[in-house]
Amino acid sequence: MKIAAAYIRVSTEDQVEYSPASQLEKIQEYAKRNGYILPAEFVYTDEGISGRTAEKRPAFNAMIGMAKTKPKPFDAILLWKFSRFARNREDSIVYKSMLRKQCGIDVISISENIGDDKMSVLIEAMIEAMDEYYSINLAEEVKRGMTEKVNRGEAVTIPSFGYDIKDGIYIPNPKTAPIVKEIFSKYLSGIPMRTISIELNEQGIKTRRGNMFENRNIEYILNNPVYIGKIRWTPTGKVRRDYHNPNTVIIDGHHEPIIDIETWNAVQKKLHESNKKTKYMRDGASKRPFMLQGLVRCNACGATLCMASLTLKSLQCCGYSHGKCNISHSITIKKLDKMVLESIEQSIIMDTFKLNIRNKSDDSNKDNAISSKIAKEVKKLERAKEAYEDGVYTLEEYKASKISITAQIEKLKSQLSVVKTTNPEEKREALRNKVLNILPALRSPATPETEKNQLIKSFLERVIFYKPSGDIDLFFYI
Repeated sequence: MKIAAAYIRVSTEDQVEYSPASQLEKIQEYAKRNGYILPAEFVYTDEGISGRTAEKRPAFNAMIGMAKTKPKPFDAILLWKFSRFARNREDSIVYKSMLRKQCGIDVISISENIGDDKMSVLIEAMIEAMDEYYSINLAEEVKRGMTEKVNRGEAVTIPSFGYDIKDGIYIPNPKTAPIVKEIFSKYLSGIPMRTISIELNEQGIKTRRGNMFENRNIEYILNNPVYIGKIRWTPTGKVRRDYHNPNTVIIDGHHEPIIDIETWNAVQKKLHESNKKTKYMRDGASKRPFMLQGLVRCNACGATLCMASLTLKSLQCCGYSHGKCNISHSITIKKLDKMVLESIEQSIIMDTFKLNIRNKSDDSNKDNAISSKIAKEVKKLERAKEAYEDGVYTLEEYKASKISITAQIEKLKSQLSVVKTTNPEEKREALRNKVLNILPALRSPATPETEKNQLIKSFLERVIFYKPSGDIDLFFYI
């Protein structure tokens, strides 16, 4: 008896004839008739997910990952139709070729009997081409229908904050529409977006999706022309922060505006002036590394301290910057670096540091994780050898790949050895020696900030910064 896996996918809930249960029933009948065993653990289902690309199909990816294991876990993958596998010919060719040639696993459509002769290759390709055409055509038809609705001034998305929807038309919500007016008024009067979001959160007001307000929510509202009676739609994707996308369609709607045109124009002018000032500073902050990047946490909300874009010399709680934390944790990078390095040295010399020593179950989990990584590298080595034997890799490419993979395996094995053999006291002593060796590089102005960040992260798990006291807590690990 041969082992089979089943892959089941439905794109929408209204596909009753292709429901997961009906697909599985037909696949089970086929397996029984054709001598396959279909274990429950090899039934993979993606519900309500498009087949256009493989990246967003978790069950499909899990099935492919299982198929790559050695020895092969099943002999075939059974589908209701080839369209369930993929509606993108590139994905279909890549994955079917990999499964059949590298894994020895066939892909079988139980409702499209194409045979096993040379003509079957052509027939299968034609079926896949028709499936892809159907998928693309359907997407175009949906987009065309939405474009027609937009051109008629009708709603095509969920209502924005401040509106409800009835009979395809936005109507102002009596509770949230006044809040939208208040947001525009406060921003125009000079109140920052962060302050506005904090005030809304303090009042218990939530976004359309039930979340706390952040700067970006306020920014989105201030840039949304729906509030002056317009319909905005971007056929190519989401608006995100690109509010002036040339592909975006803006047309007069049939709904009642919440904001008058004079207020709207004044706010847009203010936003434009603000964006010109902050764009350069935002870019600078995102590109400038610092030693404690990603390590320092706010004691009030737990958010990471990020570089303040206005100065590029200080840090601030990201939660505070986005309007979700009420306590400012502003501190210069130079001052915090000095505090942390002095505290590290004192903690190591006085042997007062807090060390995260994992218990047995933690060690076992890490041991398993490392072993899993080693196994993956070994498989990579096997695949590289197969690629060389099949003529895909040249001898030089195979040698280079083998050296790289072997080095990674040895590195992982060394970590596994530490996890297995080091006791708590030995860990503390090992950490003390490690930190004392690294400190000179951390203090040296010649060491690049990116390198300092990697070095300090090799032994420091996190730093908690307290305000208003200005104290810090350090948490070491090994």
